[in-house]
Amino acid sequence: MSVAHAVLREQLATYGRRWPAEAGVVGQFLALLDDPADPFVRERLEGHLTGGAWLVSADGRRTLLTHHRKLGRWLQLGGHADGDSDMARVALKEAEEESGLSDLSVEGDIFDLDRHWIPERKGVPGHWHYDVRHVVRANGSEDYVVSEESLDLAWREIGPIADEPDESLSRMARKWLARSTA
Repeated sequence: MSVAHAVLREQLATYGRRWPAEAGVVGQFLALLDDPADPFVRERLEGHLTGGAWLVSADGRRTLLTHHRKLGRWLQLGGHADGDSDMARVALKEAEEESGLSDLSVEGDIFDLDRHWIPERKGVPGHWHYDVRHVVRANGSEDYVVSEESLDLAWREIGPIADEPDESLSRMARKWLARSTA
């Protein structure tokens, strides 16, 4: 087992202890790491790792979401690992690239895990994204720049997101709100 796999495996174990109800998704991520094919590259079409950023404002009340160009939905920022095995670094890089914000920092361990299906597009078959999400904090200006990957970006109050039908976003909002009041 590579060092990168071992580090991520330990981070997943820590996440699983913190969120025991999510043992099933943790198991899916561990199974991905057990497969001999490299999970850190997008060329692994059965599924691969991505880094997601729950990008929060300095005061922790808002999150920056993207109206994703390819998927046509409001989502957290993030993207492919492209060979990088440090998923916190991937989340930070993607947040910077997709928002144009520069004074960002990663906080804490893995914040959320989500395995979701990406439909076929432009000759790339449908496949699974194994999204390892980290909290990324905006420490300076919140004046974002919309990248070519987005139709739009918007700062949204986190509270109302907790009740939205998108389980992935609402789960992160509920976790954030519980963390903020603990």
